[in-house]
Amino acid sequence: MHTVVIGLGGVGGYFGGKISHSGQKVSMIARGNHFKIILKNGLKVKSIDGNFETKPFLVTDDIKKVDKADLILICTKSWQVIEAAELIKPILKENTVIIPLQNGADNAEKVMSVIDKKHVLGGLCKIYSKIEFPGIISHFGHTPEVVFGELNKNRSDRLLRVKEVFDKAGFKSKISENIQVDIWSKFMFIATVSGLGALTRATIGEMYAHPELNKMLRDTASEIYQVALKKEVAMPPNIVDGIMNFIGKQPYMATASAQRDIMESRPSELDNFNGFIVKEGEKLQIKTPTNTFVYSCLQPMEAKARKAKN
Repeated sequence: MHTVVIGLGGVGGYFGGKISHSGQKVSMIARGNHFKIILKNGLKVKSIDGNFETKPFLVTDDIKKVDKADLILICTKSWQVIEAAELIKPILKENTVIIPLQNGADNAEKVMSVIDKKHVLGGLCKIYSKIEFPGIISHFGHTPEVVFGELNKNRSDRLLRVKEVFDKAGFKSKISENIQVDIWSKFMFIATVSGLGALTRATIGEMYAHPELNKMLRDTASEIYQVALKKEVAMPPNIVDGIMNFIGKQPYMATASAQRDIMESRPSELDNFNGFIVKEGEKLQIKTPTNTFVYSCLQPMEAKARKAKN
């Protein structure tokens, strides 16, 4: 199996690095100094589960140099998914499998807006990781896991082939019985903590411990739940309580990647998180006052970060 990883941030760098480190054929698409250093020195991963280094089969910034892929992991930010899907068209085979792993509720749909749906699985990952320096990934929290499944809930042979890749790589993975529910559950957590965390500059633990912010976390999650139900995602009725319990179990000083992006004046996934819920709520006639408040307060910062990048 030839695995291609698009985007070598904390997610792509860790999971792609693990697959490469296990001796499997991995091609990585990266940019800038990160690409140059990995090309020269290999990829270094500092992990709470043990550090490792790997030299992938190929590291490049040119898709034309990449062999046809059996498995493609899209690990960009949410707003870059459509661009990534366009990029990988030349390396598709008849049976290539594509799994988007970034945070967000509609990434598979974005891929399918560009590429035939037969190639696409739903997916998500659970990990706290980031680029510490160019060429170095830091994994600092959570047992890394990839969850993936057929969007139509079928069990297929290709799911087992993908699981073999992940198992050989040595990280936890799970074939989902209902990947849309799993995606929305993860999305509920990340969208709830990211926006409010960026607005308050507080850690997950600080927000959970603060009575008023704890209520805002719950209200944010409850609005996401109502939107998911309206979109016919079969969320369990106790999911908001479950998400709040999960938030309470996170490391006290933990922050979400989108929160860190906003706090550090980088373009973020704000529009794909709280903004997505606000816009879906408007379309579906569901009120989302807490998400709207968070999104509106952060929009000027997001616009400023994007203007600076351009």
